[in-house]
Amino acid sequence: MKPTLVLVGRPNVGKSTLFNRLTRRRDAIVADIPGLTRDRHYGHGRLGDKPYLVVDTGGFEPLATQGILHQMARQTRQAIDEADLVLFIVDGREGLTQQDGIIAEQLRKTGRKIMLVVNKTEGMAQSVVTAEFHELGLGEPCAISAEHGDNVTELAELALADFLQQPEDEEKDRHPKIAIVGRPNVGKSTLVNTLLGEERVIAFDQPGTTRSSIYIDFERNDRRYTLIDTAGLRRRGKVLEMVEKFSVVKTLQAVEDANVVVLVLDASSEISDQDTHIAGFILEAGRALVVAVNKWDGLDNYQRDIIKSTIARKLPFLMNFARFHYVSALLGGGIKGLLPSIDAAYAAAMANLSTPKLTRTLLAAVEKQPPPRGGVSRPKLRYAHQGGSNPPLIVIHGTALDRVPATYQRYLENTFRETFQLEGTPLRVQFKTGRNPYAGKRPAPLSEADAKRAHRRRRYGRKHYD
Repeated sequence: MKPTLVLVGRPNVGKSTLFNRLTRRRDAIVADIPGLTRDRHYGHGRLGDKPYLVVDTGGFEPLATQGILHQMARQTRQAIDEADLVLFIVDGREGLTQQDGIIAEQLRKTGRKIMLVVNKTEGMAQSVVTAEFHELGLGEPCAISAEHGDNVTELAELALADFLQQPEDEEKDRHPKIAIVGRPNVGKSTLVNTLLGEERVIAFDQPGTTRSSIYIDFERNDRRYTLIDTAGLRRRGKVLEMVEKFSVVKTLQAVEDANVVVLVLDASSEISDQDTHIAGFILEAGRALVVAVNKWDGLDNYQRDIIKSTIARKLPFLMNFARFHYVSALLGGGIKGLLPSIDAAYAAAMANLSTPKLTRTLLAAVEKQPPPRGGVSRPKLRYAHQGGSNPPLIVIHGTALDRVPATYQRYLENTFRETFQLEGTPLRVQFKTGRNPYAGKRPAPLSEADAKRAHRRRRYGRKHYD
């Protein structure tokens, strides 16, 4: 097992900046705003032959008894329970605070191994800046600057010194990455917790609780998955805070990184234009899609019929390939069928399509319904092959294919989807028109003797000439 390093400290001491340094990525949102991180955020890192797991946590307020700060403290305590080593981060520029002492006391009670890290020490004498932190009684402090990278490698070496080398396999395990996407407060985090069977992310009755994209690995029926809980996507005009703009970017990146997207709709409110925009972006990104209509338990039969008709009217472009599930994330109703639909969508998105079968399907479709004539000639579709996956891309070769209308392209898409049972994923068809290698080239000029011979052939005929 990889050693797990958990970053703990009060708000705005640089935990997320250190997280990005240790993982060598920029997954955690970093800004000069306290309380930016709220959930546990996992990332992978490696130092030589030693891989490790690093966990970013929200600002630790151990005495909070209610509200979002209490929920954040619960998340931090759960992360500490999973830790092999706790990196307690303090601010070298602000110095030792009363809250640092409270957190240190809480950490000692856990019995976990603790390393004290003094951050933001760039340009300062280490022996001077760390002197007052000996008062916490947590051993020799390690002075670093996460923002500038000073002594971060040395910190990682000290943190991993007691752990054995564990070379990772070169071959990466391919498993579905599932992004949970939707408007704010539609129940995305509640759905994640229900799928996991534990309160893994903060689910709070307040829009915008989730600010960053949280990657969570789990197993179900001996199969691995990665869930990505994302921030809610508002209309562009409603995104006012800079932090929320970062959150939107992280959500869009999560969609690009995922294999399957679960679009969560709120059945207790009207299906909005923003839901349509989000669905359009998922479709444009080419990601496999499953739709979860949440809060279904609170509606009567009349309201359910209204919601279904509204979905059919506002999201018609999803009806021909995406599976819809009507669920209650809070009570667990309808959740059982969600993972099988995700598995089917993932299999369709990553399917390998046989070139002979693609070509036979194409020719059968053309024989049943030839493409309409465009101008003086009719497009000729000769053969097809697969050009990519996630989403599946089918490349069709022939002549005059630039004249194939969009309606015929959709006909071909539906034919391929039905033949190969590609349910749950968009399908793209690309046309490539073959070119005559001599098109646009002038023939080489004839010699004088060849020109005279050609003239006699044209005038007297080949038989008389020969």
